[in-house]
Amino acid sequence: MQLAPHPFSLRQLQYIVAVADALSFRKAAERCHVSQPSLSAQLAQFEDALGVRLFERDRRRVLPTLAGKEVVERARRLLLDADDLGAAARRATDPLDGRLRLGVIPTISPYLLPSVTPALRAAFPKLAAVWVEDKTDTLVQGLEAGTLDAALLALEADIGDVEHELVAIDPFVLATRPEDPLARQQGGVERAELRDADVLLLDDGHCFREQALAYCSRTKARELEFRATSLGTLAQMVAGGLGVTLLPELAVATEARRAGLETRCFAEPQPVRTIALCWRKRSAIAPALRRLGAAIREAYPAQAVPSAKLAKKSRRSSSPGPKPAARSR
Repeated sequence: MQLAPHPFSLRQLQYIVAVADALSFRKAAERCHVSQPSLSAQLAQFEDALGVRLFERDRRRVLPTLAGKEVVERARRLLLDADDLGAAARRATDPLDGRLRLGVIPTISPYLLPSVTPALRAAFPKLAAVWVEDKTDTLVQGLEAGTLDAALLALEADIGDVEHELVAIDPFVLATRPEDPLARQQGGVERAELRDADVLLLDDGHCFREQALAYCSRTKARELEFRATSLGTLAQMVAGGLGVTLLPELAVATEARRAGLETRCFAEPQPVRTIALCWRKRSAIAPALRRLGAAIREAYPAQAVPSAKLAKKSRRSSSPGPKPAARSR
């Protein structure tokens, strides 16, 4: 049986996606390092071969047609699969020998990477890990686009349909000035104690903000107008007497102690986040990423959930699915 050649190439698919992203033939040609006439000719050839018009264009703008939008999305998926095919071939002998592009959210990176980096270097001496710090939405987009191989995220956030390896359960604590009445109470913080408290939270876009806000909204606490861009700023503002805040336990050793704050655990059910190394489904290097996630779990600071519990839990689930129980500690 003879196989007929495909009427288009992967390079043509790259041109299509580039035009859709840039909404400009000139900018797309620059990104693809080809001349604009060459790119235009290849797209015209593609449109003729499939009998469909992909873009509406005039002197002022370029817009995908209805059919073009569907073709662009399919082209993205095909290019990702092609990238995965190439990655599988390159890493067939040693998936962790080479460069990995890894994302991490700002409320994890400064507190976990100092422990993880030397541990990964010792476990995988040939691995070149390139870390990218950004908010959850941007990192998820990077996973979907294939510009990131994996990312350290909180499973409670909206991260889409991904696979993952669990790293740790990270409980939240209440951080206050030592002289604050809340600091002198005994036992876990009950929700009623936060009624009418002034609470400082992170700025929009941080998944930790959404989780903390969800907890505080049930306590009738008041969120102050000031919104910080980092946990360090939150801690310093609390130290200055502006209010109280929630911190992930992972950050306590750095931020609460540096700012001279007192911390208290919350009563059950504790607010927590579930940290995991995540990657897109059908990734060609998924087995290697599971090994990487396990190594990160082993390097996690001492306040993490025991690794054995997480390893057992991870084997039961390869995608976010239902949220992990808050009392897994």
